[in-house]
Amino acid sequence: MAKNGKSRKEATPAKQEKPEKEKKPSKKTSILSYALYLVLILSIIGYIFSGNSLFGALAFILVILAIAFEFGDSFRTIGVKKTLAEVALAIILAVALIWLIPSLVLHTSSPIDVVASCSMLPVLHRGDLVALHSISNMSAFLKAKRIPIVNVSKAAYDGMLANMQSEFLEPFAYSTANPSKIYTSYNALANQSIGFYNLRCIASLSSPRYGECLVKNQSSNLIQYHYSLASQESSNGINSTIPYVSSITIDNHTIVENYSNPIIVYKTTRYDYFTGDIIHRLVAALNVSGSYYTLTKGDNNPVFDMEALNYPSNSSNVVGYVVSDVRYLGFLSLIIRGQIAPVAGCNQTIIRN
Repeated sequence: MAKNGKSRKEATPAKQEKPEKEKKPSKKTSILSYALYLVLILSIIGYIFSGNSLFGALAFILVILAIAFEFGDSFRTIGVKKTLAEVALAIILAVALIWLIPSLVLHTSSPIDVVASCSMLPVLHRGDLVALHSISNMSAFLKAKRIPIVNVSKAAYDGMLANMQSEFLEPFAYSTANPSKIYTSYNALANQSIGFYNLRCIASLSSPRYGECLVKNQSSNLIQYHYSLASQESSNGINSTIPYVSSITIDNHTIVENYSNPIIVYKTTRYDYFTGDIIHRLVAALNVSGSYYTLTKGDNNPVFDMEALNYPSNSSNVVGYVVSDVRYLGFLSLIIRGQIAPVAGCNQTIIRN
């Protein structure tokens, strides 16, 4: 006990350590970050409007550098655990806003896609972001959209599949004196005619023998193709006249291309020449014993997908139909996926009368 009733001096409590403050990015780091993003934005804009793959490659490299820079800076300032937690939260929010909510609204597991080619000019452009609505009942959808439906027997359809090479046709202008001389454009004053050539045949032969690929009769085909002439406008200001497929005949039913029909997205199979998601206009459908197969064509393509070595798509491979699109918003996705090489057809547009 302490003398004179005085208590012993209480021990001074140990100093509590102050929580370590988050490090703030230095001024030098902030300037570097702003410069990186400015160059990235400028390179993306340059790629969008020039189509030059050098801008695309630069943007691709800068995206990787930006991600690495942000992670490195975040690890240094707030730590690894907190950085990973924030990244996880950002991914969850992005998936919810960009994928889950649109999926619920549009009733599809694939509500968003990006146009990767110029086959739908002038309606859709490369780099457009498109919103898709599901097609739960193909029969009802076709009837609601007034898409021509042709009933075809399974035997007739199987016969077409067994002889698909005869369907791979494209109209070309050719010299009336020598059918082996074919041209992509038509000149009425140059003693030219127009005919359908088999693409597989052309791929297997040299140019002096292209005349062997001229198809004079399509009567044995399930689908017969008919051409018209259109003006093709080029970005260099040079216009030309080209033949393109404007209608088809199936079992005495002639169907003319209709540009008010919906645009659909379908997934290709291993048998198709062009792969990935195809975003093209629906022209007609084949009803084969209750199973529906779509016939599609790009507005800026001279031929149907089927003529260009892609098989008719079964309704089960159709992802949905386009309900909306936003210009330029998908270019970042193309850059991240490395799809930066120049794409054929982007410098020309078919203008129909």
